[in-house]
Amino acid sequence: MSPAWHSLTSEDAATQLGVDPRQGLSDTEAQVRFGVSGPNETPRARATSASLIFIRQFAGVLVQLLIAAALFSVAIGEILEAGVILAIVALNAVLGFLQESKAEKALEALRRMAIGQAMVRRNGRVCEIPADRLVPGDVVLLQSGSSVPADGRLLETADLSVQESALTGESIPIRKDAAAVLDPATPLAERANKVHLGTQVVYGRGSFIVTETGSGTALGTTARLLESVNAEPTPLQKQLDGFARSLAYGVAGIAIVILLLGMAMGENFRTMILTAVSLAVAAVPESLTALVAIILALGAQKMLRQGALIRRLQAVEALGSIKVICADKTGTMTENRMTVSVLDVAEHRLEFKLSEPDAAGLAAEIAGHPAIDLLLIGGALCNDGLIENPKDPHGAYRILGEPTEAALVLAAARTGRIKTGLETALPRIKEIPFDAGRKLMTTVHGPVATDGACPGVVGQYLASSRFLSLTKGAVEALLPNAGTIWVDGSEQALDATWRERIVQAHNALAEKGMRVLALGARRLEAPPSAEAGAALESSLSFIGLIGIYDPPRAAVTQAIAECRRAGIKPVMITGDHPLTARHIAEEVGIDTEGGVTGGREIAAMTPAELREAVKRTSVFARVSPEDKLRLIEAYQGNGCSVAMTGDGVNDAPALKKADIGIAMGRIGTDVAKEAAQIVLLDDNFATITAAVRQGRAIYDNLIKFIVYLLSCNLSEIAVVTFAPFLGMPLPLLPLQILWMNLVTDGLPAIALGLEPAEEGLMDRPSPAAGELIFGKQGLQLMLLVGSLITELSLAVGCAYWLGGNAAWQTMLLTVLVFSQMAVALALRSRTRPVRQLGWRSNPALLGAVAATVLLQLAIVYLPPLQTAFHTTALSLGDLAVAGAVAVAVFLGTERIKLSGFLRRG
Repeated sequence: MSPAWHSLTSEDAATQLGVDPRQGLSDTEAQVRFGVSGPNETPRARATSASLIFIRQFAGVLVQLLIAAALFSVAIGEILEAGVILAIVALNAVLGFLQESKAEKALEALRRMAIGQAMVRRNGRVCEIPADRLVPGDVVLLQSGSSVPADGRLLETADLSVQESALTGESIPIRKDAAAVLDPATPLAERANKVHLGTQVVYGRGSFIVTETGSGTALGTTARLLESVNAEPTPLQKQLDGFARSLAYGVAGIAIVILLLGMAMGENFRTMILTAVSLAVAAVPESLTALVAIILALGAQKMLRQGALIRRLQAVEALGSIKVICADKTGTMTENRMTVSVLDVAEHRLEFKLSEPDAAGLAAEIAGHPAIDLLLIGGALCNDGLIENPKDPHGAYRILGEPTEAALVLAAARTGRIKTGLETALPRIKEIPFDAGRKLMTTVHGPVATDGACPGVVGQYLASSRFLSLTKGAVEALLPNAGTIWVDGSEQALDATWRERIVQAHNALAEKGMRVLALGARRLEAPPSAEAGAALESSLSFIGLIGIYDPPRAAVTQAIAECRRAGIKPVMITGDHPLTARHIAEEVGIDTEGGVTGGREIAAMTPAELREAVKRTSVFARVSPEDKLRLIEAYQGNGCSVAMTGDGVNDAPALKKADIGIAMGRIGTDVAKEAAQIVLLDDNFATITAAVRQGRAIYDNLIKFIVYLLSCNLSEIAVVTFAPFLGMPLPLLPLQILWMNLVTDGLPAIALGLEPAEEGLMDRPSPAAGELIFGKQGLQLMLLVGSLITELSLAVGCAYWLGGNAAWQTMLLTVLVFSQMAVALALRSRTRPVRQLGWRSNPALLGAVAATVLLQLAIVYLPPLQTAFHTTALSLGDLAVAGAVAVAVFLGTERIKLSGFLRRG
């Protein structure tokens, strides 16, 4: 049995696991252990067997109704008819089985892509590996926003708090302590020295040694409970299911009335039962919801190729109605290629260019300005960025961490101040992690090495003190806490003149689009107490400003222009200074006429005032996570569907609140990705626009094929319902209707859903949120096209019946099938004539139509199928009539959709 790891010291736990925490496992040892422990995956419910998937295809109400019809046919002696019905039911089940199996494979592929990364120490260096490759003994590093990738014993903690509600039900984050040694009987929720798979770091940082993976974790033992949750159908599927049920109930009522009327008029009971069954078969397009799922899944695959990972299918359909995109500036609209551009200290400013690998000239210039040297050293030390390799053979550095912090570490490294060496001379002993409310981060270092390893400028600043406290963050947050300023190696009082000069320097950098950070320092005579907090961030000595530039992405300007043409409002929401935000917004084309609204202004507004403010403002700066949530609520309060980007732990509520939550795939935290519906694999705003474009195309195609299906099914219901009122016998047999649904609702509908995006799709205004096919335009188009097919089909069928033609029923069936194929071709666009689209632009649809026509001809002319489906061979003249009716339906549908009669809305 495994020991009670929480009852051991971290050193004992490492010894039992056979690993040196400072080095981590070697790659060879990790591979050996992986062979024993297997992938770090929680047990999932056993995959549904193929036989069960197949049996599940018979669970639908419609299928059961068809089986009942087949049994009824057996009861009245129609054995062949019963066999054909059951064969078609089985064929439909096979198609459903293949579709479901394909969907499961696609979802599994998406799950594999969504596997998280873990930052581990192996071979004495820090690297990232897939979380499912973790093994017992791995040393894992945690920071704010990380998802804990396995169970483990903590090695070190720095103000580490972990949200364990998913595991323990405790809503308050738990503060962790690596130094704690607990009683073996300590309950799971009270194990302060352990972390567990599936929990999230909400504050601080730390490291732990993996003790259990996969099924051995605490979460693994309860995984079956998590697997019991069934996937929710999408909103569109729910609407369609509700519509189909309402349609079925309505037709069931009509069928009962017709049955009773027929019996009262002396009609044959068997005939009237067949009529009722025919109506029931014609009522519901049985493949509708399955086809919707297929189109959404195919759309998700297309978006994946464009760099957007769809985590929930609802996002595909919701993208089509987005009216506002709220995006962060950094990394989304900019390249996320942070570069230190300016170092500004008292009496000196340095344009920081690193064109040369060794930057020898720059290092020499820094040597003459101790404040700049201290600014670089402080920026690297008060920092959670890591150098994976101190230096590779080609002189390049690989730095892990948040881009801004990585830029600071890189700037220091290029001037010879390697972070690993700095930390050896000035080890970190305490920290106050960055907080969005304070906008500050503080670290304490010491005692200062006395062997000469400490940089001279640090010794010059500390004088006789042995501990150094460093604080970095927003200028407006740090400057009020500073009482002195370091000028040419000596301290001066930070008077009003200096403060004004600092603010002016900050504004000058911000107006150039730079992110500006300030650095302050403080001498300490002794290590701070465990309770020391805010006091460390007061009485600071102001060291200088760091200007960091992140250029806008090349494709963003065009993407924003496309959004504006589409009636989508692009909004910048950033934590940066208002001047920086305005500069970048103007550069990429976001409207700045409404000015820039800051976080303090947002906080002071009532909900009604904020709803008015968001109507005129498109740029929000110095925004906190709480402000983001209020902004989303304000836009939604104005009736807008909102897409929101985010990357941090505190962004998760806003991502969940938004109609579409979009997490950053590269810099986003695991918590943000879990809350989002979409993950941008390249963190690019242009990818959002591309996804919206694809979403609109899918949305448009969904409406096309849904209107097509419902129009066709409406015509079938109407033909079966009204034919008896014209004195005609039963116009179509149940299996003929089933056949028609099978061949017309399958391949043609899918192919229609694959129609390429129409030109000008992004020039249309966004549709109203929640409006799908049941808007006035879709309903009118469905009714008019369904009526057109009904009238022409009944006219031909009635004429043939009155003329005594024995093939009248076959003729009616063929006219209906051909007419429905004509509608499929005409509905390739709801706003443009088909000739403008090009006949070859959707070869899949042409192939589907041709295949359907050939299948229909097969049941008309092949003797075995004639017997099964009660059909009679048609003459060439009959086929010409059916073709002429199909052409008339095509032209009529074209005129209906282009006539202007349909109401938009």
